[in-house]
Amino acid sequence: MKIDILRGMNNVNEVDRKKIEAIIQDREEANTFYSEKSPAYRAFLGMEHAAFVSGKLSAGQKELIAIGIAIVDNCESCLEWHIKQALNAGISQEQIIEAIGVGIEMGGGPATVSARFAMKVLSYYAE
Repeated sequence: MKIDILRGMNNVNEVDRKKIEAIIQDREEANTFYSEKSPAYRAFLGMEHAAFVSGKLSAGQKELIAIGIAIVDNCESCLEWHIKQALNAGISQEQIIEAIGVGIEMGGGPATVSARFAMKVLSYYAE
């Protein structure tokens, strides 16, 4: 799946390509294994379906949320899956890039909360 906005840029080197393809293959193998052997996994798949079905938010909007969370969690497998699902749901490349930007901010934003607490600890020990 090519991304128009990135066309002409060679961002995916052979190592990255193999990593992405390995993630896809690993997911397919694990899905087959656990679908056959794990009632808990099958229940998870049901929950996943319920979470991503269109409602007040479209399935694509939900995929954008998942992309932002995957950025914060640093979940490469999640990013591969949810970016693919977002594209399949008609989400534009520009929308995905904006969701990634929100994930970047949310990954860094909480650090400012910790920094405020660190300032209070420093003040506490300075007294």
